[in-house]
Amino acid sequence: MLVSQILKTKALQDVVTVSPTLSVAEAAKILSEKRIGTVVVSRDGKSADGILSERDIVRDIGVRGAGCLTNPVDTLMTTKLVTCGPQDAADSVLQKMTDGRFRHMPVLDGDSLIGVISLGDVVKAKLMELAMEKDALEGMIMGH
Repeated sequence: MLVSQILKTKALQDVVTVSPTLSVAEAAKILSEKRIGTVVVSRDGKSADGILSERDIVRDIGVRGAGCLTNPVDTLMTTKLVTCGPQDAADSVLQKMTDGRFRHMPVLDGDSLIGVISLGDVVKAKLMELAMEKDALEGMIMGH
């Protein structure tokens, strides 16, 4: 299964981006309101300059206290992004996420941000793929 196929199964196609100058508190509010775990940080809404997750915010509060909430997002975001493209295989994305111990990955088509997939999205797609393979094998064995 390809990343492009996973993106098509997602209910919400819009990628939530925030400006690097937005405060961490405002980014946390967006995460809460939209019930998402990650936002892509983008200067123009089309590129991926960084990524900020709930975990990033919680960890920084634990280290520096609530004062970090007034800082701009770019002081906390991850800038060494691991991304994928629409033609990447789900297995390779799953491996990258597992190895890197992260749950969200921006999807880029060239330099353009076209989506974000989560570990849950990939696992769901893999489970659907396995179920289809199981049904096909059972059909072959039963002679259907």
